Amino acid sequence: MTRENWTDARLDDLSGRMDRGFQRVDRDVRDLRSEMKDGFGRIDARFDSLQRTLFLAAAGVIASLIGLIATQL
Repeated sequence: MTRENWTDARLDDLSGRMDRGFQRVDRDVRDLRSEMKDGFGRIDARFDSLQRTLFLAAAGVIASLIGLIATQL
C-alpha cells in the first residue's frame, strides 16, 4: 500500500474545489427556495379564491332558505 503525500498545493486545490461545490449547492438551494416561494404563493391564491367561492355559495344557500321560509309563512 502506497501512501500519498498531501502537499500544500494539493490541499489548496481540494479546498478550492470544495468551495466551488458548496457555492453551487448554495445557489441550488436559493433557486429551490425561490421556486417553492412562488409555488406556495400560487397555492395561497387558489385557496383564497376557493374560500371566496365557498362563502358566496353558503350566502346564496342561506338567502334561498330564508326566501323559501318567508314564502311558506
